[in-house]
Amino acid sequence: MSSNSKKWFTLNLNSKHKQESTSGSCGCGSASGGCHSEQSKESINEQHFFEEAVNASIGEERHRDGFEQVFDVKMDRRSAFKKLTASLLIGAGAVSSCTSVVSSDDSKEKAQIDWEEQFKGNYKLMTDAEKSATVDRLVRSYQLRTGKNISMSSKNAEEDVLFGYAFNISKCQGYMDCVNACVEENNQDRDSQMQYIRIHEMKDGKGFNFNEADDNYYHEVPAEGHFYMGTQCFHCDNPPCVEVCPVQATWKEKDGLVVVDYDWCVGCRYCMAACPYDGRRFNWKKPEVPEEEVNKNQHYLGNRMRKKGVMEKCTFCVQRSRAGKNPACVEACPTGARIFGNLLDPESTIRWVLENKKVFRLKEDLGTEPKFWYFMD
Repeated sequence: MSSNSKKWFTLNLNSKHKQESTSGSCGCGSASGGCHSEQSKESINEQHFFEEAVNASIGEERHRDGFEQVFDVKMDRRSAFKKLTASLLIGAGAVSSCTSVVSSDDSKEKAQIDWEEQFKGNYKLMTDAEKSATVDRLVRSYQLRTGKNISMSSKNAEEDVLFGYAFNISKCQGYMDCVNACVEENNQDRDSQMQYIRIHEMKDGKGFNFNEADDNYYHEVPAEGHFYMGTQCFHCDNPPCVEVCPVQATWKEKDGLVVVDYDWCVGCRYCMAACPYDGRRFNWKKPEVPEEEVNKNQHYLGNRMRKKGVMEKCTFCVQRSRAGKNPACVEACPTGARIFGNLLDPESTIRWVLENKKVFRLKEDLGTEPKFWYFMD
């Protein structure tokens, strides 16, 4: 191969538990209610809960908040918001006590989890212990909400791993098994049919003309006189989406994966506009996935359940790839058109393809260095 064809070689290879209640009372201290006592064991616990919430948020400003971590400046307005929220929480507690309405233990725990998650820092800047703590909170929150269990990982990128992807245009027949597998694996919204992967049906002899490609075909495939080409996030080595994010909610990991912290994303869609490959999706509503279809093997930076109003994208199935498995699309492809592996492993299939096939990448002139190659037999 020529030096240009090996352009990939220029890549930079470089809890606290709340106090348990022992009373089944209504909050007035009487097992059946109506004791008219002004203070009870339950109300003291409740007061203690709210005091702890205030101390955790505004006590002595012991912890720098996420914005300070990122920008290294003091965010007075954010502190003011925290104080206001604490005041509202205390007020809500006072109303609850006055009306003898006592939240269940689970409700209190859920409120505490929501509180801690609201003011956590940027995942990128967390220590491993902090990452584990937020994952544990999210798992517990899901249990309290649904009564079901999930497994969520915070596994970091491994040394000497750089993920890459290759797509054999000659083998793709347009079956879309990859699209369906991606939707199921990554807990994508079932109503909007938002899909991270797109299969483009193109006419022979027209070149790679995406403007004339059909991305929503509903007929038997493969169609005569056509070929098929898949696109998704290409996990660029110089990702323009990362550069434009105003809150650093998206970044490139050491193993080459470009990821998103859904809890830090503000939904401005700058990254969507900056991506030259149409690799990002904005969810206009909270993803709806039937409980029986939820993939409970999750990763914080991957297929966990997202809130509405944030950006989503292909992560090369981080929950699978970092566990030594192929992404769901690769596993589901019936023709073997998709190849995935470690670019730093000289014995990997992806390295063999790059060294023995005539490969190319889309819009190479932009200098984004996508880690997604195309080739033909």
